[in-house]
Amino acid sequence: MDRPSDSQRPTRKGGAAKGGSSLSAKSLYLILYNLVSAILWSVVLGKVTMTASSVGTGKVYANVGEYAKWTQTLAGLEILHSLVGVVRSPILTTVMQVASRVLLVWGIVDTFPTVAHSFAYSTMLLAWSATEVIRYSYFAINIAYGKVPAALTWLRYNTFFVLYPMGISSECWLIWLATGPARRKFGGVGQWGLWAVLGVYVPGSYILFTHMMAQRRKVMRGSGAKKSR
Repeated sequence: MDRPSDSQRPTRKGGAAKGGSSLSAKSLYLILYNLVSAILWSVVLGKVTMTASSVGTGKVYANVGEYAKWTQTLAGLEILHSLVGVVRSPILTTVMQVASRVLLVWGIVDTFPTVAHSFAYSTMLLAWSATEVIRYSYFAINIAYGKVPAALTWLRYNTFFVLYPMGISSECWLIWLATGPARRKFGGVGQWGLWAVLGVYVPGSYILFTHMMAQRRKVMRGSGAKKSR
């Protein structure tokens, strides 16, 4: 599923420096993690865009698939971050978000690579990478300086209106395409398992989307209050 929650916000003790005080080791680590992640996803975004525009979406998996798979796998560290209290994100929400994407890159695309020839694979990576470049950049800057440029804040809390439906519909389509190959490879159990995953996507997507809407209202209301002062 798409990544609506602010899973890389540090716990209070390790927040951004204020009044000239130095950043904690935890904050420095999170800045580095978010910065590296933003760079990795910007490469995915660039590769997908260039490949799709030059030779077509059918070649995206061959050119980007392996890189995108390991870039997404790195996000598994966010479960550890939540588990040990490095960030404030609830562990259940983080697991749900990361696991759904790991399912896509390992359980679906890596297991049934023919489904990646679909246009949906390219649109999924475009939605993921654009979201992550914005999200990780936002957190890196926020942790380092305690505030974020207004333009980046706007992107963080408004682009999901387009990127989230784009990503979730692409993911669902890829899972649906994999039901046939799953039946041939694993029998009815594999097919029914993927149908069950699709059944979880509908309520899960609604919960995550409404969560992001609530975050947007809080952040944008706060931004508006600051401007009016």
